[in-house]
Amino acid sequence: MLKKGVDLELRDLDKQRLSVTDLDALIGNRDCKLFLNPRNELYRERNMAEKPPSRAEALKLMAANPNLIRRPVVIRGGRIVLGFDEPALKDLIAEN
Repeated sequence: MLKKGVDLELRDLDKQRLSVTDLDALIGNRDCKLFLNPRNELYRERNMAEKPPSRAEALKLMAANPNLIRRPVVIRGGRIVLGFDEPALKDLIAEN
């Protein structure tokens, strides 16, 4: 339970990894590049900002390297907030 009284289901992605299928379902029609963590070493090594991977490659890389996924991933209904975006998280919590 958080300070705002919101129950969250937490998942440690290092211990409970997401498969390519899981990631594909999670991302849905969204741009998979939004889910890539630009602070991750692999992201920088591969210069993904300038040369983003294809969706298929990004899914494989995120499944194999969970730290490549931007976190936290907060889901409520059909909305997703990626990374610590306080205003977006507050909006998500405020929704009824």
